[in-house]
Amino acid sequence: MALNHVNLSVEEGEFVAVLGVNGSGKSTLAKHLNAILLPTSGSCCVAGMDTRKPEHLWDVRQTVGMVFQNPDNQIIAAIVEDDVAFGPENLGVPSDEIRSRVDEALKAVGMTEFRGFAPHLLSGGQKQRVAIAGTLAMQTKCLVLDEPTAMLDPVGRKEVLDTVRRLHRESGITVIYITHFMEEAAAAQRVVVMEDGKVVEDGSPKEIFCHVDAMRKRGLDVPLAAEIAWRLRKQGIRLPEDIVTDEELAVALCR
Repeated sequence: MALNHVNLSVEEGEFVAVLGVNGSGKSTLAKHLNAILLPTSGSCCVAGMDTRKPEHLWDVRQTVGMVFQNPDNQIIAAIVEDDVAFGPENLGVPSDEIRSRVDEALKAVGMTEFRGFAPHLLSGGQKQRVAIAGTLAMQTKCLVLDEPTAMLDPVGRKEVLDTVRRLHRESGITVIYITHFMEEAAAAQRVVVMEDGKVVEDGSPKEIFCHVDAMRKRGLDVPLAAEIAWRLRKQGIRLPEDIVTDEELAVALCR
């Protein structure tokens, strides 16, 4: 899906979830942020760098790290720590600094004890955490995740989302998180909804998910708590309009 007059800014340190049905332009947007794709009109700027300028290519790709849907397509080494070291090695980073970066990256994603493991012995969630560590070892300032939990079971999805939330909270890393799971999107500070290559909604999770009918018309769900609250309000039960999480629903019902 080609992007169509998308005007979108993401500030440093934001956690933005991107939603949309298949073919809405989410992955195309993600690939522009890492200069995998380049705009044919308009411009895409990353940390002040125009992605169309060849001299900015490597700086853009160091600034923005990508994590894709299938971790098996991103892991190339036979040992976890070697895979995490791959990026810095290709940049010509000195050996001592590579070791330091690998240590820090594995610690950040909670995978230090698995550094000597073969990746094929890891679970899907653990593999995605290794993929994230590989981007952190490049000293990435922005992490773009394109449906990183789509192929994982609930345990793996929780591992990945918890890791991303912790990195955002503790390291201040900018996160752009593309997902089909509404509960994951509810964890973001901001939700962007795409349709036909355009941004059609942009707001906080509460602002986006309170419009259940509108989301359904776009072919999208809302978090389960938001839907239950919406159904109960239709039955005449007085509940706040901005319920998104299970905890908020429980508190409102108890009252």
